[in-house]
Amino acid sequence: VGCPFTTWSLTKLVEHLADRHRLVVSTETVRGILHEAGIRWQATKTWKASRDPDFTAKMARILELYDHPPAHGRVVCVDEFGPLNLQPRPGRGWFPRGRPARLRATYTRTHGVRHLISALDLASGQMFYRFRDRKRWQEFLGFLRQLRARFPAGRLYVVCDNFSPHKKAEVTAWCADHDVELVFTPSNASWLNWIEAEFTALRYFTLDGSDYPSHQAQEAAIAGYIRWANRRAKPKRSFAVGSKIRRPDYLPNVA
Repeated sequence: VGCPFTTWSLTKLVEHLADRHRLVVSTETVRGILHEAGIRWQATKTWKASRDPDFTAKMARILELYDHPPAHGRVVCVDEFGPLNLQPRPGRGWFPRGRPARLRATYTRTHGVRHLISALDLASGQMFYRFRDRKRWQEFLGFLRQLRARFPAGRLYVVCDNFSPHKKAEVTAWCADHDVELVFTPSNASWLNWIEAEFTALRYFTLDGSDYPSHQAQEAAIAGYIRWANRRAKPKRSFAVGSKIRRPDYLPNVA
């Protein structure tokens, strides 16, 4: 409307209405009008478009596995979480009024990084994990071997993203020989991997507001949270119920 603002306060809106439209109202009146209209103060969200030509088919395949897991198979969602640095991370918590926790503002990257490779078993809702220094195809294949040993019977359906180590020839050859099917999410559509929701909770409860002194301490906290969550886990049966992403005509490049 010709004003130099990308973010509007109620005060600025009231002033604009008075100057441009000769409407004299209070900020409380404007707030009430916006409330009745269903307008809320919200954070802007980002969305990365998927240009995968097979988006619809890949999405349908994953949703079918989620909704109707094969009776003689196991569906697991696998992904890497990290890199895990040793750094102060902002967060929120319960503190005495006016005395929130203080974290150092700067840090040096002298301790390297670690990576968490994890799998979400939809039948139980539990997560399985390993910490590794790197996330090459060798580490991914080693993790698949451990999953195959944990679930030796039936076909293993592994939902994962398009990270290049997941498609390494040695990995795909081993999967073909051991009745493991890699089910790839569409490009730039990692939100279709159910484990992402678990990673969001893991980050919130173990990393936000933290400043771990060592990788051992950080990994112990993450492992402790996963064990805590596994004791309370329930089978995963309802993915994005009622969401627009389930529409067959859903366009992934529209926010």
